[in-house]
Amino acid sequence: MIKKILVANRGEIAVRIVRACAEMGIVSVAIYTDADRHALHVKKADEAYNVGPDPVGGYLNAHRIVNLAVATGCDALHPCYGFLSENSQLADICARRGITYIGPSMDAIRRMGDKIAARESMMAAGVPVIPGSEKNLKNVSEAVALAGKIGYPVMLKATSGGGGRGIRRCLDEDDLKRAYERVVSEATKAFGSADVYLEKAIVHPRHIEVQVLGDKLGNIIHLYERDCSIQRRHQKLIEIAPSPQLTDAQRATVCELGVRAARCVAYENAGTVEFLLDQDGQFYFMEMNTRLQVEHTVTEQITGVDIVQEQIRIAEGQPLSYKQDDIRFRGYAIQFRINAEDPKNGFLPSHGRITRYYAPGGPGVRTDAAIYTGYEFPPHYDSMCAKLTVWALTWDKVLARAKRALQDMGLYGVKTTKPFYFEILRTNEFQSGKFDTGFIEQHEELLNYSVRRSPADLTAAIAAAVVAYHGL
Repeated sequence: MIKKILVANRGEIAVRIVRACAEMGIVSVAIYTDADRHALHVKKADEAYNVGPDPVGGYLNAHRIVNLAVATGCDALHPCYGFLSENSQLADICARRGITYIGPSMDAIRRMGDKIAARESMMAAGVPVIPGSEKNLKNVSEAVALAGKIGYPVMLKATSGGGGRGIRRCLDEDDLKRAYERVVSEATKAFGSADVYLEKAIVHPRHIEVQVLGDKLGNIIHLYERDCSIQRRHQKLIEIAPSPQLTDAQRATVCELGVRAARCVAYENAGTVEFLLDQDGQFYFMEMNTRLQVEHTVTEQITGVDIVQEQIRIAEGQPLSYKQDDIRFRGYAIQFRINAEDPKNGFLPSHGRITRYYAPGGPGVRTDAAIYTGYEFPPHYDSMCAKLTVWALTWDKVLARAKRALQDMGLYGVKTTKPFYFEILRTNEFQSGKFDTGFIEQHEELLNYSVRRSPADLTAAIAAAVVAYHGL
């Protein structure tokens, strides 16, 4: 049995893992850089250790992190998501040092992390893939020739990519030629590999992903699907479970494909198989994320399964707590990523001190956050400061609860995406549950919202003006 876990990350997801450990009677160990010395995950964990002054590099030094796990008596490590979570090197180092890695096998990470290898695995398993290059592209001339065969628009993608980076949609040959070197450069800088490949672009797709769990005994189940179609530049903003856009037959199809995809690589632990759904109702495999997802909360809300605790049980070698027939979903859940960004200014990050924060509550409302009043939002990391998840029995009720919960949330001192989500909730498309991945780009008028000032904001502004006037 696992007794002590090093949480190899920061922010709200580190807090999430620490809470799971507390419920299971497991000691949690946090890591932090100088920039994160006042972070909430440091305060919540049983133990916390500094990994250096480099605000980003400290979380990326796999050898240092595993050495710390050994030195502090940890018998397991949870990579969370982001940073090293899909880096097979971390899993390899853990294995060599006798630390249990709470995630899939090194082989699964490597195979699914390489998009060409992943496509080959899916084709062998009979999972539909998007038409495109069978191997990495050699040069721009090969890309142009292939695009001419499969037809524009096409997607140029980094083979080792993820998180929406290293991707360009190309509408014609000139577009493709301009994008090629840029994608190669992005892939090299972000993923350490210049390999890129090409796929046919699916027009007006819906982004559907299936949550899977697999144990070390060969048991694999799904926890139904999530709809991640509300996104901007391939970065998800709102996630929904189950998808309000699918029929029961489509749901059964995509969930079966998700399990088949996981089974073909003998997948262990929690993972997500992502698909695009075209206008003709055809699902196409896009990629598999070999880690816990940001949006796992909506799946937990509709199924009642604690995915993080299940991850830990699987890593211990225990069988899954559930059989497929045990899994049922109830109602709808929506997750809003509350990012410290200014939607009215190109979604630029908005860093600074959080002058006041209080989380919403009430029935069916969950907040995952690592912020507090007085917290100084550092500029070095991802802009997400909280995840607001709401649940209700029906689609209409979850929409009403979402509006109420967003109104309840108080977050001042930095600009956030919260007011933008109000505008999305008001649209007919979202209310009817009919939207695709182009929704944000198709509704630029939603950015014309007016920011409502709270009484607290006005009081602070008046106080600042008085101080300035009197030279205090």
